[in-house]
Amino acid sequence: MTKFMSYLEGRNRRSKVQLQVAADTFLIAASFLAAMTLRLESIQFLLDVNVLGTALLTAILTVWLFWGLGLYRNLVRCVTGRVLLTVGKGALISVLLLYASSLLLDVGLPRSVPLLHAVLVFLTVGGLRFLARQVFRKPDQVGKRPVIIYGAGEAGLQLLNALYHGRDYQPVALVDDEKTLQNLTIGGLPVHSPYELEYLAQEHSVQIVLLALPSIGRQRRKEIIESLENLHLEIKTIPGISEIIGGKAKISELRAVSPEDLLGRDPVAPDPDLLSENIAGKVVMVSGAGGSIGSELCRQILSQEPKALVLFEMSEFALYAIESELLETAKHRGYVTRIAPVLGSVQHARRLDMTIKAFGVQTIYHAAAYKHVPLVEENVIEGIRNNVFGTLEITKAAHRHGVENFILISTDKAVRPTNIMGTTKRIAELICQAQAREDSATVFSMVRFGNVLGSSGSVIPRFSAQIEKGGPVTLTHLDITRYFMTIPEASQLVIQAGAMAKGGDVFVLDMGEPVKILDLAMSMVKLHGLTPYLVDGPEQISSDKGDIPICVTGLRKGEKLYEELLIGNDPAPTRHPRIMTASEISLKMEELEVVLDRLFAVCERSDLPEIFAILNELPVDYRPTSGGTNDVLWREREIPKMHTRWEARETCTT
Repeated sequence: MTKFMSYLEGRNRRSKVQLQVAADTFLIAASFLAAMTLRLESIQFLLDVNVLGTALLTAILTVWLFWGLGLYRNLVRCVTGRVLLTVGKGALISVLLLYASSLLLDVGLPRSVPLLHAVLVFLTVGGLRFLARQVFRKPDQVGKRPVIIYGAGEAGLQLLNALYHGRDYQPVALVDDEKTLQNLTIGGLPVHSPYELEYLAQEHSVQIVLLALPSIGRQRRKEIIESLENLHLEIKTIPGISEIIGGKAKISELRAVSPEDLLGRDPVAPDPDLLSENIAGKVVMVSGAGGSIGSELCRQILSQEPKALVLFEMSEFALYAIESELLETAKHRGYVTRIAPVLGSVQHARRLDMTIKAFGVQTIYHAAAYKHVPLVEENVIEGIRNNVFGTLEITKAAHRHGVENFILISTDKAVRPTNIMGTTKRIAELICQAQAREDSATVFSMVRFGNVLGSSGSVIPRFSAQIEKGGPVTLTHLDITRYFMTIPEASQLVIQAGAMAKGGDVFVLDMGEPVKILDLAMSMVKLHGLTPYLVDGPEQISSDKGDIPICVTGLRKGEKLYEELLIGNDPAPTRHPRIMTASEISLKMEELEVVLDRLFAVCERSDLPEIFAILNELPVDYRPTSGGTNDVLWREREIPKMHTRWEARETCTT
């Protein structure tokens, strides 16, 4: 058998088609003769030459018909259920061809013979192809990893067929929650209840489960994933239905379960009117356009087809990357939006003035900021320059040139901040609030939200990289929690919030329930099919305890255990269910500028003690958690002074 298969595989396409034609001719003729035998319960008719001629003529005409229907253009190794439609059409028309042949050769046929003939042609010609497909596929399955597909619907069947043609995975069973599908056979595989998954995995030595559930809600997806966590199986999933329909991904493109799948909260459909309000047909500028939030804002803004989109960014590479992506998207989707890349820093007033004036900017989304808490904690002055005075310069420029709308991207770390980054963002909010109190044509607003999944510096990519390296996964505290939201959802909500602004609004996004980072780390390890275990230090790492150690390292500089979104407790609803508005303390611009002038002067002198003193004067409720100054340059400058004083004291004592 193996030699025969090798012989067939070595033949060219024409020879293989000739073999199919010969086999089908025999099967069609044999189907007619078998139908006669079944009806007459005798084989005496075989002595009639006209009956044999009818069988042969019918077979030749039916094969010719199959050729016209395209049956022989199908690769036998890759046939699907669609081929049965072609065979079925040919079998039905073959009934007419049989009648015509019998009339031509003057053969009297019992009325039931043509029907029996059609059924037998369908079963033999169609069945032969599926039998051949199974035989030819068998050698390809050697070396494939056995997998279970969770989801026996249309997506599961498509994935099943895609995997049969691939070289990596061998489906061994289907699992589905739908009771009406259980105990059925789909695509040649039995459908089981999810309760049988553990047994099936052991029975077939399965280590991977593939989720073929592209259209279910995130909450249901989370429930399914959680039910699989403790089975020590690696979980992969197909892309979402929107990605498949939009042509961004194929159903066969498997990926690891994403953090979005673990959130369990379905996004609210955006309001089209709010999305387009400040964008459609207008000139829009995004500062920090190459960052995680800034770049996603640009993608969402482009989809609303502004007149022009100005990308303001100080990183050359980040600007190049987002411009290239947006130009490609615009070309692909037929957008006529002008995309203008501008290199520049928000600290440079003249550069901002020239940009806003040259393009006639109408809406600004200010996403430019240093956001990494420990880094800003170690670079206090630059954090203040960029986040505070950069915001001051861009708001002044917006005010001077009559920009219609200005939206600041803020953070939950601005609420009762324990670090410099959060403090600077709260001061940035105060600046926008103060500008809103001025007699200005610009509507200033702020949007405050928590962590976004997949952003630069986010815990999620760090955990993924650590798991891929075999651990340890580093966690700062067992009880630390964070709010999470996907970047696309956060960006859409920012745009919609800005469209509802009246001036001085502090919008707060509903981030759902806070996520315990320990649980997140544990889930990510388990979904890789690995066993996590907790350790207090590297010396406790042991392969006997599990696969991936989770090591508690202690809170980083300026880091909080819990984040908050509101300073007060009186959020008011808006027309969007995920957006609230808050009433926060604000200052008049003349009052704020007096303090900011002093802050700028001490930043110029690099006088950190005075900087901290001024920060405590402002109504930002700054509550540093770490003692002393963390600034890296200040430490390097002060340590030699301390050594000098210590040496002088020792000399005096001696």
